Amino acid sequence: MCRNPAPQLLGSLSDIACSHSTPPLPYRAGRDFHNFQTVYRDDSNVEVVGFTAAQIPGISDRPYPAYLAGSLYPDGLPIFNEDELEKIIQEHQVTTCILSYSDLSYNKVMELADRCLSSGAAFSLLPPRKSMIKATSKPVIAVCAVRTGCGKSQVSCYIDKYLQRQYGLKSVLIRHPMPYGDLKEQAVQRFATYEDLEKHKVTIEEREEYEQHIKRGTVVYAGVEYGWILNQAEQEDVDVVLFDGGNNDVSFYAPDLWFCVADPHRPGHESMYYPGELNFKMADAIIINKANTADEENIAAIKKSALRLNPSATVYVTDSVLTVDKPELVEGKRVLLIEDGPTLTHGEMQQGAAYWAAQKYGAGEIVDPRPYLKGSLMDTYKKYPHLGKLIPAMGYWPQQVKDLEESIAAVLPHVDTVVIGTPMNLSKLIKIDKPTVVVSYAVEDREPPYLNEAIDTFVQKFVKKEGNGK
Repeated sequence: MCRNPAPQLLGSLSDIACSHSTPPLPYRAGRDFHNFQTVYRDDSNVEVVGFTAAQIPGISDRPYPAYLAGSLYPDGLPIFNEDELEKIIQEHQVTTCILSYSDLSYNKVMELADRCLSSGAAFSLLPPRKSMIKATSKPVIAVCAVRTGCGKSQVSCYIDKYLQRQYGLKSVLIRHPMPYGDLKEQAVQRFATYEDLEKHKVTIEEREEYEQHIKRGTVVYAGVEYGWILNQAEQEDVDVVLFDGGNNDVSFYAPDLWFCVADPHRPGHESMYYPGELNFKMADAIIINKANTADEENIAAIKKSALRLNPSATVYVTDSVLTVDKPELVEGKRVLLIEDGPTLTHGEMQQGAAYWAAQKYGAGEIVDPRPYLKGSLMDTYKKYPHLGKLIPAMGYWPQQVKDLEESIAAVLPHVDTVVIGTPMNLSKLIKIDKPTVVVSYAVEDREPPYLNEAIDTFVQKFVKKEGNGK
């Protein structure tokens, strides 16, 4: 949130100061910080009041540190609770609020706009390219989506593997921010080993995103200050920077190749959520993933949307192929299904990888965990009643991890097998005293044109033959 230090300019939206909001629901903190760092931090014509945060406990109890805030804000900046938005606007004479959330329905966007406008502040959005940082020595591929849970990480893995297998090129992966801890300590994070996960005290959600790449030997960066992160990442012995987006946010970096992943299980969402529709409209290529478990009419509907909203984009259709390490522990068994948390919660999906694996390998019964929930997991189900018989792997703070472990333990006497559908092996983090099956999933080409063709064109255009930079 911002005030304009020159009162005579308060009547003009183009001249006045600006404001931010961070994530609602468990939407990641970080886009607001990035907008501040790239657009407002060094702008003396704007006085930034602070940030707002919602839903993730503890975020609003910490300041945005002076270490990151720059010379104009030697004391750092406060992070307010979004519940007090109207009070903050009035008490601090905020003139404009800049929306910096992701994965919001357009109804939610206008609800936030109404709260700002009715309190006397203008409501605004930044153009996506205004906050994009340009790489100096490496080409950039960005993988974004129309919603949370479309399969961005699967696509990033496909790209990384294909570059290495086909061309001998190495990628460094930069992940969308999840700064839930000390912001100064998390300014630049580098993950190359499993020990790095312990070192940075990552949450379950972070493990879900980082572990699969570390397993393949790909270095992962994340944090808070994405200019510093890019500078360090470009110094790695790599050929390509791969930005793996979070939620349905747009890329933090100016991409040389921009992918947008759409989900045929949620047709129509490509034009119903912010900023996912921006990705859909602006991407060079649209990937319709999970086609093997979707209805053909849903795939056709997204193709039709692509032709209408982004006719210059090439559309690729891919399968998300599921496998399990021990299929004999699924067939005919009573199973408990644990899914990726964000996909089910703010992604609003009613099925995940564990569910589809249970169907594929013939589970006898999906056991309902709801009678056995403990602590904060009960609140999660009240907030997201569509979860049904699926357990989201929630673990934003230690007590929530404990509640998850205790909830699972309470169900175990009634099941034969636990099917883990997260991109990490949850049994390595929490104790599960029953046989477990881990679901793996990977993108595979389904029909022409094939996804590798876009990567071939990218390499020919942006990567030198010696495979080092532009």
